[in-house]
Amino acid sequence: MRIKTDQAMPPVVDRATWQAEIDALRVREKAHTREGSAIAAARRRLPMVEVDPTLTLVGPDGPVTLLDTFEGRRQLIAYFHMWHAGHPAEEQCEGCTFYTTQVRELSYIHSRDVTYAVFAQGPYEDTVRYRDFMGWEMPWYSAEDSAEALLTGRTAGMFHLVFYLRDGDRVFETYWTNGRGVEAMDNSYALLDMTPYGRQEDWEDSPGGWPQDWPLGGLSMDGRPIAHWSRLNRG
Repeated sequence: MRIKTDQAMPPVVDRATWQAEIDALRVREKAHTREGSAIAAARRRLPMVEVDPTLTLVGPDGPVTLLDTFEGRRQLIAYFHMWHAGHPAEEQCEGCTFYTTQVRELSYIHSRDVTYAVFAQGPYEDTVRYRDFMGWEMPWYSAEDSAEALLTGRTAGMFHLVFYLRDGDRVFETYWTNGRGVEAMDNSYALLDMTPYGRQEDWEDSPGGWPQDWPLGGLSMDGRPIAHWSRLNRG
């Protein structure tokens, strides 16, 4: 990618002035952090709704139940991966690819008695080939036949992040989110938000002259989800 040298930049000041500006912003950051903790506390106090634990998904060894996908743990986080049936890899969901690519180390989640799994909304054999192409290693299931029941009241076929709790053989849904709520899975955006140019997307509130060459989402490049290119370059 061409490096541009004619872009606007932040003003240059002495270190004391710079630190004073950061200190002022830090007050807002701390308030934001405390509000996030308060929202998480409220989330922990939400009621829950019971879900049929026998709903069927398909895993590497064939049909399994929703209860089976907990892998014996008490809690489950399920990412409902969009799937465009009959389309090649380059036409699969750039957003789902972006978010799923960033979920790697699961041992910390497991240490809290939580399982993480992807519920792909397409046939198992088709979607698992995509998982293998991407090099993902998390548990993977097809929810093609159960997505509508699992996502009651929501739009099946869209991406969702759903949280479950089990009590013995009973399963309950405790929380769900989609849209920008799924950014909880991400670290790239979080880090880009701390850079001077941000995500460089055209919706951002940035100073005049800042690079904003990417559309909202901006997760594809040269006709493919960006994360494809590192795999293709490795052969």
